[in-house]
Amino acid sequence: MLGPSNAGKSTLAVALSKKLGLPAVHLDQLHHLPHTDWKQRPEAEFAALHDAAILEEQWVIEGNYSRLMPQRFARATGAILISSNHWLRFSRYLKRTLINRSNRAGHLEGAKDSVKWEMIQWILVKTRNSGLKYAKMLQESGLPLIECHTAEALNNLYRAWDLPDRR
Repeated sequence: MLGPSNAGKSTLAVALSKKLGLPAVHLDQLHHLPHTDWKQRPEAEFAALHDAAILEEQWVIEGNYSRLMPQRFARATGAILISSNHWLRFSRYLKRTLINRSNRAGHLEGAKDSVKWEMIQWILVKTRNSGLKYAKMLQESGLPLIECHTAEALNNLYRAWDLPDRR
């Protein structure tokens, strides 16, 4: 599952993992150290955790990290791309950060989130159109692909697959 920050990847991964009985892997949790405010792990440690996760027999993985996509795509059986309006993603970021629920899908264990200017820029400027980049990468991968480019399309996917409510 790929897509820009706060598009709904973690929540969909949890819903799919529950429905299919497969483990959900949140790459942000592998990339960042628990009990921090999203401090990154050393790159080699993250890559090793990623590679160990994709060697499992079955999984639902959400996250991007383009540099590790080739080996993930080689083991994947399909992909879902989620993207949505950057203002919606920004509002989701503010909500999830300010409420800071420890049971939120993809939450970093023991973390106390804080609003970060770098993340605001990431959502509103740097990755504003990253869905197009991910769509191209996925189309080139040859994997079966489902694309949801609006909140309505994502809601329709939840209904069509009879997935648990996103709340």
